[in-house]
Amino acid sequence: MHFSFRGALGLGILLALGACTLPRGAALQSEIVTKAQSEEASFDYVPVTRSSLAALAQWHGGRHAQRQGPWPRASRGSADPLIAPGDTVQLTIWESGDNKLLSAPESQVAGLRQTKVSAGGTIFVPYLGATEVAGKTPSQARADVQQKLAAVIPDAQVELDTTPGPGRTVSLIGGVAQPRKVALEDRNLSVLDLLSEGGGPDPKFRNPQLRLIRGGKVYRAPLETVLDTPSLDTRLLPGDKLSVEEDTRYFLALGATGKETLIPFGQPRLSALEAVTLAGGLSDNRADPKGVMILREYPRAALRSNLSQGPTKTRVIFAIDLTTSDGLFSAQNFGIEPRDIVLATESPAVPARTLLGLIGSSVGVANSVSNVSN
Repeated sequence: MHFSFRGALGLGILLALGACTLPRGAALQSEIVTKAQSEEASFDYVPVTRSSLAALAQWHGGRHAQRQGPWPRASRGSADPLIAPGDTVQLTIWESGDNKLLSAPESQVAGLRQTKVSAGGTIFVPYLGATEVAGKTPSQARADVQQKLAAVIPDAQVELDTTPGPGRTVSLIGGVAQPRKVALEDRNLSVLDLLSEGGGPDPKFRNPQLRLIRGGKVYRAPLETVLDTPSLDTRLLPGDKLSVEEDTRYFLALGATGKETLIPFGQPRLSALEAVTLAGGLSDNRADPKGVMILREYPRAALRSNLSQGPTKTRVIFAIDLTTSDGLFSAQNFGIEPRDIVLATESPAVPARTLLGLIGSSVGVANSVSNVSN
């Protein structure tokens, strides 16, 4: 029996290849599905389809989702400000007749010194004592002082001017050309008005985010959304603090995508299909378009008893099939959350192609060695 050196070498190489596990850049979809169907699965496996989108939209946000109250809606206030503690009040009183109590004999005008509104909301008025003015408009406070003063000085006429104090200001604290405090001359200063007072947002910011602190609560909204929606250009209240921040949200692209890296959102809302595009698309030679996975973690407070109401485990894998129209439309309507992992699984044909390539290489090596030995 003739047994060539070439055949022995080729057989040895094939046996060595058969004993090895071929390296891969990502998991196969079948591997993930098999683990999801086992009783020991530590994650939920949820296909993203037209029929599941409505239920998924009601799920609690993931572990890294940004949580804040809904952005306050715009409203219209009065052009007259309300006097607040800390404001400065200037009273001027006109008297007529011979018996003047406040003005000099040769004058009919008594300009009282400026006074600050106390923490209790009052100012001192001669012959009246502490008089409440906080919470009233300047015209209401003037009429009230004049009415009370009429019992002492029947023909008195009162003029009242105010200067806003720290209790009637809003703060623009960062992310703009000129951070500052701005006095509320009326009750109609809006978020966009205040931004223009500070010279606008930092032009280097990617997808600028507005952050409003009001009454111990924090509200966030993309600047682009507020610009596009006039009803969100909310009216500012005394004590509000507004800042502009760069969007720090990102997701991770892994597996058989064009690039494996951290990718910033760059826009208010990002869909799964847009995320795949930002990741450079799917690799033509490696990716399985039937198995695009979105990996997300949830807090325990979000867990529910069945998937129609929410996740049953803290780890969830959402599966998308980009080879169907339903999968493409569903991917466009499924939102990515901060720190999601977008994983493109590897095509099952890749290991076979790799193995065939190695076999072809081994045969070539065997031929070369045989030729040398001969």
